[in-house]
Amino acid sequence: MTILYGIKNCDTIKKAKKWLEQENIAYEFHDYRVDGLDPKWLGDIESVLGWEQLLNTRGTTYRKLDEQQKTDMDSQKAIGLMMEYPAMIKRPLLVHQGKHYSGFKADIYAEIFNA
Repeated sequence: MTILYGIKNCDTIKKAKKWLEQENIAYEFHDYRVDGLDPKWLGDIESVLGWEQLLNTRGTTYRKLDEQQKTDMDSQKAIGLMMEYPAMIKRPLLVHQGKHYSGFKADIYAEIFNA
């Protein structure tokens, strides 16, 4: 089972979905805003990838935080922020054959799926 996690109106999600569809790869899409975000799931993903790889510090949502919110970032604080603001989770997150990947690059996806 291949699952793509993200937010449907994200440009990178659209690129990843288009790539998967062009390669005829079946997947399920989980939209954080529509389908929700489970804290246990996010904690499990964080334990695999690390909060530094999950937290999108380039996005508008993160940049709008005040300095106090950004100070002394750690796993617990990052997970709390991502739960409150799902747009802060780097997109997409891909789960394929029990492995977890963040971000989208066509060449990396080609390697993952041997396409």
